Amino acid sequence: MYSRVVGFKPYAGHIEKSELGSMVSMATGKALGYSIYNLQDRGTMYIEAGTEVYEGMVIGNVAKGNDLDVNPIKGKQQTNMRSSGADEAIKLTPPVKLTLERGLEIMNNDEYLEITPQSIRLRKRFLSSNDRVKEKRKKA
Repeated sequence: MYSRVVGFKPYAGHIEKSELGSMVSMATGKALGYSIYNLQDRGTMYIEAGTEVYEGMVIGNVAKGNDLDVNPIKGKQQTNMRSSGADEAIKLTPPVKLTLERGLEIMNNDEYLEITPQSIRLRKRFLSSNDRVKEKRKKA
């Protein structure tokens, strides 16, 4: 790590962070392209199809300030009926890759930044949705 001091200046005030909500996985498994395709309209994704996710992992952000519990492992329902044009090829936008700097910039107060040799991930402090609700009630 490297740092350089340019000088000291008077207090400039509170540093404003962007008010983004998090898309939080509510299931454990492998993320599917079908579900990511349906979720990418709601915000920016941090994962791609085939990524292993777990409950409480932040997989994207939402422009609104609220957290959103989503299911990234939900697959398409298979039926015996065929329809013309229903099975179109899905086009996924490339995910935003999390780096250490970007992760520190976008993480909220109730989130941790996991750094492993293979990946950098965001996760909620409390992985279970019920635990997050209980903690929110305690603070209120």
